[in-house]
Formats: sequence, structure tokens, C-alpha cells
Amino acid sequence: MQQAVMKTPGEITFREVEKPGISGRQVLIKIMRIGVCGSDIHVYHGKHPFTPYPVVQGHEVSGEIVKTGPDAGEFKPGDKVTIRPQVVCGKCYHCRHGDYHICENLKVMGFQTTGMASEYFAVDSDKVYKLPEGVSFDHGAMIEPLAVAVHALGKGGPVKGKKILVLGAGTIGNLVAQAAKGLGAESVMITEVSDYRLDKAKESGIDFCINSKTEDLNQQILDHFGEDRADLILECVGISTTMNQAIHYARKGTDIIVVGVFGDKGSIDMALVQDRELNLKGTLMYKDEDYKKAIELLKDKKINLEPLISNHFKFDNYLDAYHYIEKQKDKSMKVIIDVGEE
Repeated sequence: MQQAVMKTPGEITFREVEKPGISGRQVLIKIMRIGVCGSDIHVYHGKHPFTPYPVVQGHEVSGEIVKTGPDAGEFKPGDKVTIRPQVVCGKCYHCRHGDYHICENLKVMGFQTTGMASEYFAVDSDKVYKLPEGVSFDHGAMIEPLAVAVHALGKGGPVKGKKILVLGAGTIGNLVAQAAKGLGAESVMITEVSDYRLDKAKESGIDFCINSKTEDLNQQILDHFGEDRADLILECVGISTTMNQAIHYARKGTDIIVVGVFGDKGSIDMALVQDRELNLKGTLMYKDEDYKKAIELLKDKKINLEPLISNHFKFDNYLDAYHYIEKQKDKSMKVIIDVGEE
């Protein structure tokens, strides 16, 4: 089978490797779609601090089971599936207490261990999830970032009935906002400086879409949420500007969930964090229940993924996808690699 390898930053080559065998509870999956995300772009630029080269990328995927091991449970050939790309030790403090997503020895497929940028991939069945009837391979490959959104929202407690402020309308910010709506938020405001991304947010059904560069964000919060402001704030950019907006415009005692990945050290007004007794909480990846909830939201048609898909590229044109993202920047949301044909 063919496998794509990023040998060094900016260089992808293909190699012929043996199709993997399976045993026990494993399943063999024909990979159909691979989503490219912001972390992949960090690897492309050589700026991901925890990824060695060469690396086989691919962690947002969908595919079809072609073979099952004797202990793979309910799975069968022909099942359309997605994969949770975490490899954990099962022994550290966090694994022993059910928080394996922050395992001390966490490895993520496509970064610290082999990813799924291959025609076929073998994996333990406990990391595999069936896609609901009618869900396309395109949408199946977006379950992973949707699970990120679900997990992030969970860090702020139950969402139902809350007024939610999301800073940043990139793919993750959009999915956080959509998931908040799907989970029963009273209303959701999303901010961005790109009109293109704000248009995508409007198309996705977000209540209030605010350009924080041209509009007074503080006034918009008061106008739409009232004097009590937002009940929960999620920063989905990873820069000091939006982090400080969250801190400055938060009601005292508010939870602020840090979803965005900071490429540089932030410069943050910690005096206000202390004085207003704000709660800054980090969020990382997801757990099994987040994947299941993401799939449920998609099945119940509470998430609209189609507006987020910017373009497709064939598997053997993998590098072209990165070039496209570089050229489009603000007008690129989710780019998908087509590995197999439906």
C-alpha cells in the first residue's frame, strides 16, 4: 500500500509498505478521508514542538472496515467508521483515574506515533466508532475536531440555558459554537476579524457573529447578553489579543476555557484574573464520551459541517493541500484529503 511521509518540514514523499496484518481485537480500515488541521500545519512548518521527523501524519479520518480480528466485537467488514487517535499508557496517575486524555505518556497518531496517512490502517477496535447511517466520509473525518469542541465545552459544566461567547471563528471555534447550540445553549456569540469566517459562522446558524476589529465587542456583549454578560467564554485562537478580550469582558467569577493553541508565550493581564476571581481552564483533546456525543450531535442534525469544507485533494497530491492552505489562509477552513473512493 501507499503511505505518505513528511520527511522534513515542507517535504512529503510516498513509500510502498506492506498492508498491515491484524490480530485479537484489531480491525483493518481502508482509509477514505483525512482532514488537515492547524496542528498539521505546525508540523508542516517545523513548529510543532512535540513532533519528530520523519512522521506519517493523519489524525482526523474516516474509513471502511475491510477485516476484523477474532475479538473485535460488533464490528464487521463494510462498517463506515472514524478513529480516536490517542495512544495512552494506562498506568500513569491520569490513566488510573479515568483522565487518559492527559496521559503523562500520551502519543497522538500523526504526531508522536504513526498516523493514518496510508491506504490502510490497523487499530484496536476500542478506538473505532461507527458512523451513523447517512453520514458521509467527509463528515466522518470531522468527528475528531467536533469531539475537541464537545470536550472543551464540558470543562465549563452543563451548557444548557447558558449564554456562550466564543472568540475565534476558525474551524474549532465554529464547531465549539455549533456544539454549544446543539447542547442547548440559550444563545451563542462568536467573534472574528475575518468576514469570510464570520459568513461561514452565519451559514452555520450561530446567533451573533461579531467582527471584533470593526465593532465594539464590549457593547455587543451588553446588547446581546445584557448586563450579566456571558456565562461561559471559550478562547479558540491562541493569541494574547483574544485571551485578554476574554479576561477584560468577562463577568466576575466566569470560567474561561483556553481552547486555542498558543504558538508563542502569551502576555496576559493576570491582575484582572486575580481581582475578578476568573477561572482559566485549559482543555486537551477528548475522551470516549466526547466522541460519542459528537457523533450523536451529527446524527441528530444539530451540526452543519458542510459550510466548513473548503477543498478536496487527492492522496497523491497531499502536499498541494498545504500549499492551498498557505495561499488561502483566512479563506481556508477544513481541507480534506481523498484517499479512497466512496
